[in-house]
Amino acid sequence: MVKQEPETYSWDDFVRDGRTDWTGVRNFQARNNLRQMKVGDTVLFYHSGTGKCVVGIAQVAKAAYPDPTADDPQWVAVDLKPVKALKEPVPLTKEEYETIVGIGAGKKTGKK
Repeated sequence: MVKQEPETYSWDDFVRDGRTDWTGVRNFQARNNLRQMKVGDTVLFYHSGTGKCVVGIAQVAKAAYPDPTADDPQWVAVDLKPVKALKEPVPLTKEEYETIVGIGAGKKTGKK
């Protein structure tokens, strides 16, 4: 799972762009999960902040590479492309979210 505040970069922005580099992640657990992503892996796109729900399904288009927005080479990015929007957003309880985030890829901090 990747998460993003919809006011910063929404699912609709992602679909409009057709592909994005998922840069700016600065959480160690999230970084480790990004490193494990392979081309073709399915990723849930979660709107954090407003809504707090899964809104779409994305796919890894490029596996982990050095994050060009980082000064430290330990940070990585992946490229993602949208696959499809969910028919209805799927809200998550706090417990569900925490369980998924435990294995999730984290939040993109850079703005498009």
